[in-house]
Amino acid sequence: MRVGVVFPTTEIGNDPAAIRDFAQSVEGAGADHLVAYDHVLGANPTSEHGKRARYKHTDAFHEPFVLFGFLAAATRAIELFTGIIVLPQRQTALVAKQAAEVDVLAGGRLRLGVAVGPNAFEYEAMGADFTTRGARIEEQIDVMRRLWREPLLTYRGRWHRVTDAGINPLPPRRTIPIWIGGFADPVLERTARLAQGWYALMAPDDKAKAEIARFQGYVAAAGRARDGIGIEARILLGRRTPAAAAAEARWWQAAGATHVSLHTMDAGLAAPAEHVAAATQFLEAFTHG
Repeated sequence: MRVGVVFPTTEIGNDPAAIRDFAQSVEGAGADHLVAYDHVLGANPTSEHGKRARYKHTDAFHEPFVLFGFLAAATRAIELFTGIIVLPQRQTALVAKQAAEVDVLAGGRLRLGVAVGPNAFEYEAMGADFTTRGARIEEQIDVMRRLWREPLLTYRGRWHRVTDAGINPLPPRRTIPIWIGGFADPVLERTARLAQGWYALMAPDDKAKAEIARFQGYVAAAGRARDGIGIEARILLGRRTPAAAAAEARWWQAAGATHVSLHTMDAGLAAPAEHVAAATQFLEAFTHG
């Protein structure tokens, strides 16, 4: 199983040296991948939509593509995973270009996680249609994959028009692995058909096992092999010890996950060095526990 760490975007601060040091430290400690969350805007928590939003306008969010462009030069081997880009609120060709550029700078180390996202206010601000996001993401995935492998593309879809044009540079592998996050039946079915993996944010319990079985049913229905599609779980450190979090990682491994990542935010850690320490102890406990 591949074991990674979530970039503590809302708590690490804005010091470039601290950001660089965090990535280099977890890479040196043996992390297989680094996960970066995505929100372009945060909501005012006193507004009606802000009461329902997970993150506020006071939460710093480092933009994943820019962040990974910086970290591509600061790291050597760790995989860079967007977990997740809210794809339908962004321009498809631009995302394809940004992802390809990061993949080039990182030497083919980008894994692109995408999802539809829950925030209508973000879509409004980005000039995108919130109501069609589920159907549109499928066409976006198709367009991006073709832009990554074809030097010139002509495309006529429901939402996209490309006329004899292409991006350059192309990603080194002429593709980038796409993982999808979400839980609704249409999302699981879409992931089973189209993606290389599922980003599954669940608690480690019998319900999670049932969700994994449900997803694997969709994989079988799509005519794909189970071992050809990954499953990534997120582990919340909270107030637990890193050793307890490592024990949960082993639970996920037994349950069928191929990847896990440790989320150290909201755990009362006061400084970037404390996030590094918790992640390092978790990785050590998983490897040697």
